[in-house]
Amino acid sequence: MSNKILLVEDDHNLLETIKYNLLKEGYEALAAVDGAEALDIARQQKPDLIILDIMLPKIDGFEVCRILRKEMRIPIIILTARADETDRIIGLDTGADDYMTKPFSIRELLARIRALLRRSKMAETKYPEGQQNLILGDITIDLNRHLVTVKEHPLELTAKEYDLLVFLVKNQGYVFSREQLLEKVWGYDFAGDTRTVDVHIRWLRQKIETDPANPRHLLTVRGTGYKIER
Repeated sequence: MSNKILLVEDDHNLLETIKYNLLKEGYEALAAVDGAEALDIARQQKPDLIILDIMLPKIDGFEVCRILRKEMRIPIIILTARADETDRIIGLDTGADDYMTKPFSIRELLARIRALLRRSKMAETKYPEGQQNLILGDITIDLNRHLVTVKEHPLELTAKEYDLLVFLVKNQGYVFSREQLLEKVWGYDFAGDTRTVDVHIRWLRQKIETDPANPRHLLTVRGTGYKIER
Protein backbone atom coordinates (compact mmCIF):
# COMPACT_ATOMS: atom_id res chain seq x y z
CA MET A 1 0.00 0.00 0.00
CA SER A 2 1.39 3.40 -0.99
CA ASN A 3 2.08 6.07 1.61
CA LYS A 4 -0.52 8.82 1.86
CA ILE A 5 0.88 12.36 1.84
CA LEU A 6 -1.09 15.52 2.56
CA LEU A 7 0.20 18.62 0.78
CA VAL A 8 -1.01 21.95 2.20
CA GLU A 9 -0.14 24.84 -0.13
CA ASP A 10 -2.15 27.85 -1.37
CA ASP A 11 0.14 28.50 -4.35
CA HIS A 12 -1.70 26.57 -7.07
CA ASN A 13 1.31 26.17 -9.37
CA LEU A 14 3.58 24.88 -6.61
CA LEU A 15 0.85 22.61 -5.29
CA GLU A 16 0.34 21.02 -8.70
CA THR A 17 4.10 20.64 -9.25
CA ILE A 18 4.68 18.89 -5.94
CA LYS A 19 1.52 16.79 -6.30
CA TYR A 20 2.62 15.64 -9.77
CA ASN A 21 6.00 14.53 -8.43
CA LEU A 22 4.45 12.76 -5.44
CA LEU A 23 2.16 10.79 -7.72
CA LYS A 24 5.09 10.04 -10.02
CA GLU A 25 6.97 8.57 -7.04
CA GLY A 26 4.04 6.30 -6.25
CA TYR A 27 2.59 8.18 -3.29
CA GLU A 28 -1.10 8.83 -2.75
CA ALA A 29 -1.34 12.64 -2.78
CA LEU A 30 -3.97 14.61 -0.88
CA ALA A 31 -4.18 18.41 -1.19
CA ALA A 32 -5.49 21.32 0.85
CA VAL A 33 -5.28 25.05 0.11
CA ASP A 34 -5.93 26.48 3.59
CA GLY A 35 -5.36 25.57 7.22
CA ALA A 36 -8.95 24.67 8.05
CA GLU A 37 -9.19 22.27 5.11
CA ALA A 38 -5.83 20.76 6.11
CA LEU A 39 -7.09 19.93 9.60
CA ASP A 40 -10.27 18.35 8.23
CA ILE A 41 -8.40 16.15 5.75
CA ALA A 42 -5.71 15.16 8.25
CA ARG A 43 -8.31 14.05 10.79
CA GLN A 44 -10.37 12.13 8.23
CA GLN A 45 -7.64 10.57 6.09
CA LYS A 46 -4.82 10.05 8.66
CA PRO A 47 -1.96 10.68 6.18
CA ASP A 48 1.51 9.17 6.70
CA LEU A 49 3.23 12.55 6.24
CA ILE A 50 2.27 16.21 5.83
CA ILE A 51 3.98 18.92 3.77
CA LEU A 52 2.79 22.17 5.29
CA ASP A 53 3.21 25.73 4.04
CA ILE A 54 3.41 28.41 6.75
CA MET A 55 1.56 31.26 5.03
CA LEU A 56 -1.97 29.88 4.64
CA PRO A 57 -5.48 31.37 4.56
CA LYS A 58 -7.86 30.88 7.53
CA ILE A 59 -5.37 29.12 9.85
CA ASP A 60 -1.62 29.57 9.39
CA GLY A 61 0.77 26.65 9.16
CA PHE A 62 2.25 27.17 12.62
CA GLU A 63 -1.16 26.79 14.27
CA VAL A 64 -2.07 23.82 12.07
CA CYS A 65 1.17 22.13 13.10
CA ARG A 66 0.58 22.90 16.77
CA ILE A 67 -2.97 21.46 16.66
CA LEU A 68 -2.02 18.32 14.74
CA ARG A 69 0.94 17.57 16.97
CA LYS A 70 -1.40 17.37 19.97
CA GLU A 71 -3.68 14.95 18.15
CA MET A 72 -1.39 12.64 16.17
CA ARG A 73 2.23 11.61 15.55
CA ILE A 74 2.56 12.35 11.83
CA PRO A 75 5.88 13.50 10.33
CA ILE A 76 5.53 17.14 9.25
CA ILE A 77 7.73 19.10 6.86
CA ILE A 78 7.09 22.85 6.92
CA LEU A 79 7.68 25.10 3.92
CA THR A 80 8.70 28.72 4.40
CA ALA A 81 9.25 31.46 1.85
CA ARG A 82 11.69 33.21 4.16
CA ALA A 83 15.21 32.18 5.15
CA ASP A 84 14.59 33.87 8.51
CA GLU A 85 15.76 31.61 11.34
CA THR A 86 12.75 32.70 13.41
CA ASP A 87 10.34 30.88 11.09
CA ARG A 88 12.41 27.72 11.27
CA ILE A 89 12.65 27.80 15.06
CA ILE A 90 8.93 28.49 15.53
CA GLY A 91 8.07 25.71 13.09
CA LEU A 92 10.28 23.17 14.82
CA ASP A 93 9.09 24.28 18.23
CA THR A 94 5.45 23.77 17.27
CA GLY A 95 6.25 20.16 16.42
CA ALA A 96 7.50 20.05 12.82
CA ASP A 97 10.11 17.40 12.07
CA ASP A 98 11.85 19.30 9.29
CA TYR A 99 11.65 22.47 7.22
CA MET A 100 12.54 23.62 3.71
CA THR A 101 13.02 27.17 2.47
CA LYS A 102 11.47 28.22 -0.85
CA PRO A 103 12.61 27.89 -3.56
CA PHE A 104 13.73 24.31 -3.04
CA SER A 105 14.70 21.30 -5.09
CA ILE A 106 11.91 18.79 -5.69
CA ARG A 107 14.56 16.08 -5.63
CA GLU A 108 15.66 17.14 -2.15
CA LEU A 109 12.06 17.35 -0.94
CA LEU A 110 11.46 13.78 -2.12
CA ALA A 111 14.65 12.64 -0.38
CA ARG A 112 13.51 14.23 2.88
CA ILE A 113 10.09 12.62 2.52
CA ARG A 114 11.71 9.19 2.10
CA ALA A 115 13.94 9.79 5.11
CA LEU A 116 11.08 10.85 7.39
CA LEU A 117 8.84 7.98 6.29
CA ARG A 118 11.68 5.55 6.88
CA ARG A 119 12.30 6.91 10.37
CA SER A 120 8.58 6.92 11.15
CA LYS A 121 8.31 3.28 10.13
CA MET A 122 11.27 2.35 12.32
CA ALA A 123 9.73 4.19 15.27
CA GLU A 124 6.65 1.97 15.07
CA THR A 125 8.75 -1.13 15.64
CA LYS A 126 8.50 -2.52 19.16
CA TYR A 127 11.73 -3.19 20.99
CA PRO A 128 12.37 -6.71 22.38
CA GLU A 129 11.81 -7.62 26.03
CA GLY A 130 14.54 -6.37 28.32
CA GLN A 131 15.17 -3.27 26.19
CA GLN A 132 12.10 -1.21 26.98
CA ASN A 133 13.81 1.55 28.98
CA LEU A 134 16.86 3.74 28.61
CA ILE A 135 18.09 5.62 31.68
CA LEU A 136 20.09 8.86 31.79
CA GLY A 137 20.25 10.27 35.31
CA ASP A 138 16.71 11.41 36.14
CA ILE A 139 15.61 10.85 32.55
CA THR A 140 13.80 7.62 31.60
CA ILE A 141 12.94 6.71 28.02
CA ASP A 142 10.23 4.06 27.62
CA LEU A 143 10.97 2.74 24.12
CA ASN A 144 7.79 0.71 23.80
CA ARG A 145 5.51 3.60 24.67
CA HIS A 146 7.69 6.36 23.14
CA LEU A 147 7.46 8.14 26.48
CA VAL A 148 10.17 10.30 28.08
CA THR A 149 9.97 11.30 31.73
CA VAL A 150 12.16 13.46 33.97
CA LYS A 151 11.75 12.57 37.66
CA GLU A 152 8.57 10.71 36.58
CA HIS A 153 7.10 13.82 34.93
CA PRO A 154 6.33 13.20 31.23
CA LEU A 155 7.92 15.44 28.60
CA GLU A 156 6.26 16.57 25.39
CA LEU A 157 8.84 15.91 22.67
CA THR A 158 8.41 16.15 18.92
CA ALA A 159 9.03 12.94 16.97
CA LYS A 160 12.45 14.17 15.86
CA GLU A 161 13.46 15.37 19.34
CA TYR A 162 12.58 11.89 20.59
CA ASP A 163 14.59 10.17 17.85
CA LEU A 164 17.59 12.42 18.52
CA LEU A 165 17.49 11.81 22.28
CA VAL A 166 17.16 8.03 21.88
CA PHE A 167 20.07 7.87 19.44
CA LEU A 168 22.40 9.93 21.63
CA VAL A 169 21.45 8.09 24.83
CA LYS A 170 22.04 4.73 23.13
CA ASN A 171 25.48 6.03 22.16
CA GLN A 172 26.45 7.75 25.41
CA GLY A 173 29.95 9.19 25.44
CA TYR A 174 30.38 9.15 21.67
CA VAL A 175 30.73 12.44 19.81
CA PHE A 176 28.74 12.90 16.60
CA SER A 177 29.14 15.67 14.05
CA ARG A 178 26.09 17.48 12.72
CA GLU A 179 26.47 15.66 9.41
CA GLN A 180 26.55 12.30 11.19
CA LEU A 181 23.42 13.16 13.15
CA LEU A 182 21.62 14.18 9.96
CA GLU A 183 22.49 10.79 8.51
CA LYS A 184 21.77 8.68 11.61
CA VAL A 185 18.69 10.46 12.98
CA TRP A 186 17.15 12.20 9.96
CA GLY A 187 18.25 9.50 7.51
CA TYR A 188 19.60 11.98 4.98
CA ASP A 189 22.02 10.48 2.51
CA PHE A 190 22.98 13.91 1.18
CA ALA A 191 24.39 17.18 2.55
CA GLY A 192 21.40 18.53 4.45
CA ASP A 193 21.10 21.78 6.39
CA THR A 194 23.06 21.21 9.61
CA ARG A 195 21.22 24.10 11.29
CA THR A 196 18.32 21.68 11.64
CA VAL A 197 20.45 19.72 14.09
CA ASP A 198 21.43 22.83 16.09
CA VAL A 199 17.80 23.91 16.46
CA HIS A 200 16.70 20.47 17.67
CA ILE A 201 19.60 20.30 20.13
CA ARG A 202 18.64 23.72 21.47
CA TRP A 203 15.01 22.79 22.04
CA LEU A 204 15.87 19.37 23.45
CA ARG A 205 18.11 21.04 26.04
CA GLN A 206 15.23 23.30 27.04
CA LYS A 207 13.23 20.20 27.89
CA ILE A 208 15.72 17.80 29.51
CA GLU A 209 18.27 20.08 31.20
CA THR A 210 17.74 21.83 34.53
CA ASP A 211 19.90 24.70 33.28
CA PRO A 212 19.90 24.67 29.44
CA ALA A 213 22.63 27.35 29.33
CA ASN A 214 24.92 25.03 31.31
CA PRO A 215 23.89 21.53 30.23
CA ARG A 216 24.96 18.48 32.24
CA HIS A 217 23.94 15.78 29.77
CA LEU A 218 23.60 17.11 26.22
CA LEU A 219 27.01 18.61 25.57
CA THR A 220 28.63 20.54 22.73
CA VAL A 221 32.10 19.40 21.70
CA ARG A 222 33.60 22.53 20.20
CA GLY A 223 34.58 22.16 16.56
CA THR A 224 33.18 18.62 16.39
CA GLY A 225 29.52 18.18 17.32
CA TYR A 226 27.44 16.86 20.20
CA LYS A 227 27.35 14.03 22.73
CA ILE A 228 25.34 12.75 25.68
CA GLU A 229 27.06 12.14 29.01
CA ARG A 230 25.63 10.49 32.12
